[in-house]
Amino acid sequence: MANSALGHGYLTGLLDADVTGPSIGRMYGINTPAMGNEEGLIFPAIAANELRIMTANMLLDDEEKAVMWRGIMINNAIKEFYSKVLWSDLDLLFIDMPPGTGDVPLTVYQSIPIHGIVVVTTPQDLVGMIVAKAIDMAHQMKIPILGIVENMSYMETPNKEIVYPFGKGKLDAYAAKHELDVLAKLPIDATLTQAADQGTFAKVTHPLIDEAMLLLLKKLDLLEIDE
Repeated sequence: MANSALGHGYLTGLLDADVTGPSIGRMYGINTPAMGNEEGLIFPAIAANELRIMTANMLLDDEEKAVMWRGIMINNAIKEFYSKVLWSDLDLLFIDMPPGTGDVPLTVYQSIPIHGIVVVTTPQDLVGMIVAKAIDMAHQMKIPILGIVENMSYMETPNKEIVYPFGKGKLDAYAAKHELDVLAKLPIDATLTQAADQGTFAKVTHPLIDEAMLLLLKKLDLLEIDE
């Protein structure tokens, strides 16, 4: 969605809060270490599409080196990624979090002024149970939920047939149960995975993601959309 926000003219940042399993840098072709100034502030990496990025891999001399940090170190890293990075005057900052209800979302919710979250799920019922815990956590901490996205929802064969490799999801019923707006049902798309593997994700656009971004911008009052 960060790419789509840039396409609408918003200066956008992406903070990779998955400190022990960072992938954003590889997706956007970022392979240089983080640089800082004399005041100890950090410059974000700038991708080919001008997206500002901060990820834990920018602090490592080898992107495959394990980040074996205890919770307090992860928490402090996330706080510094937000407060000590020279993001510029951003319009939007996306924070990519790992699944679950552990230290990372707790730190983000308590330490960063969040305007809302987007819940991401997949069609399996088991994933739905896990996501329900994240939804409950957001409610308990009074974090607005802007909507839900189902990833890997379906795929389209060369013959234009729609198939459901993980079973047909029940997103609409699930969203209604939790009183959430459905933002998108995203397909499995080889062009997206190839772009991520090749570090060219900055070039990625997708009409369904653009539609979801329009809904988000409307919710955030950043864009007026005619009804």
